[in-house]
Amino acid sequence: MEVPSFESVKVAVRVRPFNQREKNAGSRCVISMHSGTTTIIHDPKNPEHMKTFTFDLAYWSHSGFQRDKDGVLISTGSNSDFAGQKDVFRDLGQGILDSAWQGYNATLLAYGQTGSGKSYSMIGYGADKGIIPNVCEELFKATENKEKNQQYQVTFSMLEIYNEEVRDLLSKTKKPRGLKVREDQHQGFYVDGLTSVPCDSYAQIERLMEQGIKARTTAATSMNATSSRSHMVITIQFKQVFLDGDLTKQSIINLVDLAGSERQKSSGSEGDRLREGSRVNLSLTTLGNVISALADVAMGKRVLHIPYRDSVLTRLLQSALGGNSKTIMIAAISPADICYEETLSTLRYAERTKKIKNKAVINTSPTEKLIKQLKAENNRLLSRLAGLGNSGKRVADKTRELEHLLAKNQARLQTIQITWEHQLEEAQKEWEEQYSTITQERQMMKAFPYLFNVNEDPQLTGVLKHFILAGSSNVGQAASNKIILQGLGISDKHATFTNMDGEVTVMPQSKCRVVVNGVPTVTKTKLQHLDRVILGSNSAYLYIGFPSERSNDDVTRFDYDFFQSELAAAEGVSMDKLGAGNKRDGKVDPSVLAVFQDYIKLIPLVAEANQMSKELMKGLILELKVKNLTSSDSKGYDLQKEVIVKVTHRETREVWIWSKAKFINRKYLMEEIYRHFLDGEDIGVAQEDDPFWDPVEAIHLGSAHVWLQSLAYCMKLEEQAELLNSEGLEEAVVLINIIPCSSTGQAYSEDDMVIDPLELLGKRIDFQIQILKCLGVKWLQEDARRGIQIGYKIYDLQTTLYTKPVWKTVNAKIEETIHFVALNASHEFLNYLQKNALIVDLWGLQEGCAELNCTQKELTTWEGHVMVDVKTSPAEAASQATSNQMAELYLKLLKLEEETEVLRNRNRALREENVLLKDSLRGCAPGQGRYHKLSNKSRIITQPASHKDTPQTCSPRTSYDADFAKALKVFYQRMNIVRGQFLKLRHYRPPDDDQMLRPFIQRQSHLLKDIGELLEDSLWKLKNDVALIVKKKRESLVHTKYRGSSFP
Repeated sequence: MEVPSFESVKVAVRVRPFNQREKNAGSRCVISMHSGTTTIIHDPKNPEHMKTFTFDLAYWSHSGFQRDKDGVLISTGSNSDFAGQKDVFRDLGQGILDSAWQGYNATLLAYGQTGSGKSYSMIGYGADKGIIPNVCEELFKATENKEKNQQYQVTFSMLEIYNEEVRDLLSKTKKPRGLKVREDQHQGFYVDGLTSVPCDSYAQIERLMEQGIKARTTAATSMNATSSRSHMVITIQFKQVFLDGDLTKQSIINLVDLAGSERQKSSGSEGDRLREGSRVNLSLTTLGNVISALADVAMGKRVLHIPYRDSVLTRLLQSALGGNSKTIMIAAISPADICYEETLSTLRYAERTKKIKNKAVINTSPTEKLIKQLKAENNRLLSRLAGLGNSGKRVADKTRELEHLLAKNQARLQTIQITWEHQLEEAQKEWEEQYSTITQERQMMKAFPYLFNVNEDPQLTGVLKHFILAGSSNVGQAASNKIILQGLGISDKHATFTNMDGEVTVMPQSKCRVVVNGVPTVTKTKLQHLDRVILGSNSAYLYIGFPSERSNDDVTRFDYDFFQSELAAAEGVSMDKLGAGNKRDGKVDPSVLAVFQDYIKLIPLVAEANQMSKELMKGLILELKVKNLTSSDSKGYDLQKEVIVKVTHRETREVWIWSKAKFINRKYLMEEIYRHFLDGEDIGVAQEDDPFWDPVEAIHLGSAHVWLQSLAYCMKLEEQAELLNSEGLEEAVVLINIIPCSSTGQAYSEDDMVIDPLELLGKRIDFQIQILKCLGVKWLQEDARRGIQIGYKIYDLQTTLYTKPVWKTVNAKIEETIHFVALNASHEFLNYLQKNALIVDLWGLQEGCAELNCTQKELTTWEGHVMVDVKTSPAEAASQATSNQMAELYLKLLKLEEETEVLRNRNRALREENVLLKDSLRGCAPGQGRYHKLSNKSRIITQPASHKDTPQTCSPRTSYDADFAKALKVFYQRMNIVRGQFLKLRHYRPPDDDQMLRPFIQRQSHLLKDIGELLEDSLWKLKNDVALIVKKKRESLVHTKYRGSSFP
């Protein structure tokens, strides 16, 4: 018996260059590598915080490279640490070959998030061949030097695991529900019925890989399953037959390109009442559980169960993880800061994997001995069959069991005895047919215009080609069409392509979706070379024109994202529209880029979901929206944008809002039902299990900003505010009053206004918020059965306050008042009032949905009033840095506010001067100093005034303060108008139509001019008013001094 070789799984990490999306985002590299084994990742939010990982190998492929004359990426020189494809093959691929020659099983796993470079390392692009083709090529080079008494046998198989179904990528027939994974006491787990093709050259394996990738592309197109959600497994069985010793060494090489690692997150079902979407994530999740369990075993922990059997992938990889195999994992990572979380997760996953220990043995078997054993076992089975008799149910069952074992052994015996040459001869015939087809296709590419597919996975792009021959070519699912297409939204006869007089046109059939360069078309459209065509929901093709139209075109720029970006632009969504160019340094805001990438990734998924809803007659219409597209927080800063899906039932007009994660989860569940529908099975499900249904809920319709600055000066505010939706469009108008008042609720008058908010520091502040009406509600105009509620939250309240529901009224009368009290006004609260707005939210109610409310238990009250500013030591959030997106006009507004502060300080100084003068006047009372000599008449004049006359004595100061208060009131009212106009101006977006651009710019210029003039006029008036007040005060002071100096 062979002694097993105990060794840990070998783990390598490889970091790729920035992709175009990361370059556009101005991404920073957060990965560094040292000594060829150490990988360090820096937290982009805290660069000093880093994590260090040590693996067997660390490949720096991020920078320091150039292309040679053949297009292969190579190092720029001795100072570069760049690791190319040859370096990776030398360390990893050669190790796989060495294990195979020794008779060990070998496995290579490629792990990482979608787009991290897994497929590049495994398969490669163009001249940069990856590990798989290099392993196959080097294997056949080595077998060319075989000895006379040895025979080498290589078989190739290729499968894909998607949604727990196994697809044979080399089979011409598709088996419903995929192939079954079975278990054998000798073989372990295996795929029953998997095509295994004998090969005698690398060229043959190349063609088989092309065939497999083509089958994978076709399946992805028809089932709308991107390759990033599936695992690809290539298995090479390598036998070394030693003819003189009747001995065979056999090695099974598994090369596994795993699905994108981000798919294993449970966030897909986050916030959803239904289970996590389908079984798409099951294999990767189970693989993680298996690796964790095996890592615990290696560390000496007690593990009761290793869940190999919980998924198809882990059953097939049982020998590779903790079993009879020498295993290598290559973890592919992105260098970009925007991928930090995913990269860190991948590194942690790889760190657990390297702890696993395998027990590999050399697989040898004496061929002649095995044949004799099988023949002897067959004879024993025949003898047992003969002795069973002819009656009884138990006898019949036993007979069937023995006959099955006999047939199985006989098949194994025949397989062994069939000569290898015969197997190669059969495979060669099929290979020649495939080669003839490929040769014919290449010749047609040189003569005719054609369409080639564009897929999310670059490996699958350009695999399918549809030639547009002279005359008319119908396209659709029907077998009678010249071009047969499968996929969602493809009709039996979908469109007609016409090749005539050197022109190609496309004509959609009735109500069939055809999109050219991002724009849907319903009429005959002429195609130009490199036009982008989408048929049905998401079958994307690049049109290649006549040979005379072609040049050295770079078709790689027309990738999957390019197609979706065109669709987004047609829907009015682009980087500019999302505000990507607002940063002054000219760089794209990473958060905006992330939203745009989410949007274009969801476009095809939403189209597919709409088509499934249509075919299954669910009546749903799904629309992509950008939440907070033009919304801002209480300080006026833009809110974080995110992609959401608005779902509307066509008949009932019910509306739901789904997050990105919830939609993706529902999409998986929809696909399960749709597959049952395609297979003719019953698709009836209970309503609560239906992914196309949800209980009705309240919908956020829009919000308004009501600035609270007037409250800081005890001034009443009567506002008519527009409630704007996330796209900046008006949903309704709310009438709201904010009233400073006494503790009993009596409104303050203008005489109670304060000049400086600091006068309120430490004092009690009472105020009321009145919601009077909500006018012109579009939500109710669309469906009169609906209702609305208004909600808001002020300062440190932990809960939102809601008005009572109003149903079936477009102009809703609300008239609700809430009294608030701050018992000891803090600096923070006063600062909040001066710089923040009250966000008023409009919510839409639907029949049967729960009303929004908050209980009194959630509120802190005092004397029946709602308390605010209740923190004894409020922790002020870190002040936000001046926004780089601040427009010049907004800076001007800030400058005016600073000048206003100067005026306040001047007024404060004048008041202090008044106090000093009052003290001086008190010193002029009768009986003191020189005033003893005053005449009786003078004494009568200088006697204290009666109580009735006191207001007249104090009237000058009261008058000045009232005048100043009125001046400030007018000024702040104008500032509120300016602030509102400025916020609207910031959210205006330029039109897509170039002809409308000039009027738009002119309108913007007029608005800016109006705002500027209003600012200048407001400041001029305030300065004049203050100057007049100061002048009056000085005149009064002079007059007082003059009167005082006239006394003897």
